Amino acid sequence: MDLATPEQDQRKSISRLTRLMARSLSIVWQSARTPFLALIGLQLLNALALTLQVFAVQLALTAVLDISGNPGDLWRLVQPVMLLAGLTAVTAVIASVQVGLGRYAAELVVAVMWKRVLRVATRVDLRKFESARFYDRLQRVQATALTRPYQITHGLVATVGSAAGSAGLVIAIVLVHPGLLPLLLVGGVPVLLTSRRQSQLELDFLARQTQSMRLRNYLTRVQTGRDEAKEVRAFGLARNFGTRLDTLYADYLRDLAQHLWHRSRLGVAGSLGSAVLLALTLFLLGWLISTGRLSIVAAGAALVAIRLLASQIQSGLSGVQAIFESGQFIDDLDGFLTLAPAAEGGSRAIAPPADFRRVRADAVSFSYPGRSALALQSASIEVNQGEVVALVGENGSGKTTLAKVMAGLYEPGSGAVRWDGVDVATFRPDLFRERVAIIFQDFVRYALSAEENIAVARPDHEIDHAAIREAARIADADSFLSALPAGYQTPLSRRFVGGHELSGGQWQKVAIARAFYRDAPLVIIDEPTAALDARAEYELFSSLHEVLRGRSALIISHRFSTVRTADRIYVLDHGRVVEQGTHDELVALGGQYAELFHLQASAYSVDRVMD
Repeated sequence: MDLATPEQDQRKSISRLTRLMARSLSIVWQSARTPFLALIGLQLLNALALTLQVFAVQLALTAVLDISGNPGDLWRLVQPVMLLAGLTAVTAVIASVQVGLGRYAAELVVAVMWKRVLRVATRVDLRKFESARFYDRLQRVQATALTRPYQITHGLVATVGSAAGSAGLVIAIVLVHPGLLPLLLVGGVPVLLTSRRQSQLELDFLARQTQSMRLRNYLTRVQTGRDEAKEVRAFGLARNFGTRLDTLYADYLRDLAQHLWHRSRLGVAGSLGSAVLLALTLFLLGWLISTGRLSIVAAGAALVAIRLLASQIQSGLSGVQAIFESGQFIDDLDGFLTLAPAAEGGSRAIAPPADFRRVRADAVSFSYPGRSALALQSASIEVNQGEVVALVGENGSGKTTLAKVMAGLYEPGSGAVRWDGVDVATFRPDLFRERVAIIFQDFVRYALSAEENIAVARPDHEIDHAAIREAARIADADSFLSALPAGYQTPLSRRFVGGHELSGGQWQKVAIARAFYRDAPLVIIDEPTAALDARAEYELFSSLHEVLRGRSALIISHRFSTVRTADRIYVLDHGRVVEQGTHDELVALGGQYAELFHLQASAYSVDRVMD
């Protein structure tokens, strides 16, 4: 699926507003129904209070004009003044409650939006992560997920409240004098027109800044990340990265200043237009008074209603603008969430068998997005039940890519992976991946407890403490994990109090323990001994058939001491399988495997001579 954001027609039509309103309402309704209804109720109550304020002012002015100098006449002011004060207090209390309730509703929306985004991000086809366009879409969704839901919620409440409040005030103004209404309604047009253009400028600006924002975030993360800290200091990268970040920020601030200048000019134009129309309304009000068509009391009430209505219209326009400016977020979110059915397998509901007799990659080809060269070219390998099969080859030969295809992380462009003759494309992807335990060379070091670092291999199952210890024992990790300050409950990171760091070799043993704990029929391990010493490597692989206990293993390694005991070895070169056989057969063949083996063996021989 092409995730490029197309150039959108940002004209603020009624149909677009209707669509955005409906989608925004759906998001808020599903996420924060109860507080949203409470907010709407408060807005309706506030609208009633505003309307009653107009009549309270009229009553107060009438009482003031009826004062004749008798002190007793002052008591006639008490009722309208108290009514006006009470209504003012009510609107103030409503506004205060709405702030807290609106924030709570927005947080509920944020929580649901993050849940949906992460649900897709963690299940989407892994191939999407090779696409820069996908990252652009993901970046925009992530960057706005904490702000746009609040704007949507606030915009909806403001728009509904403004509509209700304006309706009440319009009725009050019509009762005072119908001739005032047309100019008041037209008064909001300039702001509406300019806000449409402001929204378009904002969306265009954000779209242009996506790539720059990603690079700025990356350079910031590199300079503050724990894993990168040592290399940043070793190579003296801080100045170089800092300069690049300063340049990016300077470009961004220059573009931002120009963007804000354009928006400010539009804002000033809209405000001036509304001010002119308001002035005309006040002149009309004065003319009506001077010609006797409107009493001073009615004029005072009308003046209050005009100011309140102007405020309501401005609030409503701000709400509409907030929804328009959230349109890109809504479009990005909707486009991103459409990946969910594909990520879950859609109609592919067939569960794979619990075990297999043979799994085969049959003439598999694969290419990464944006690359013309094939990473795999009609590659065929097979793993029989209980076998240990190895993949070898030079860097870039396609070993890890083939392993990911075998594990169901990549779908082949052509060819198929078959379990006992059945194409795995017919299986539900999530259920199929449960049948495979894969440990990558760049495995994740979770900042969790030692036990949880192994238990992540079976995240949907209750933790089996005995099985975790057994998996750690097989991987030769039990001795040092048990010796940690809190044993298996010790956090494996100094980011947290009581945490402990492991060496590279110890971490690799923990990762291997994950593979054994998953208890899947097929185990795939990419460079399993890269950080292990010679003794640990020998102890692990000399008993590999025994510890697998009938399971099958696909091993990727550059160390021929690791793969020589495999039942079968496949040699890859530029995505093709060029040789296969046992270690002795391949050495006797005198091909690429033999060449690589002798090169590695001679390096050890030179070391011994030098010693």
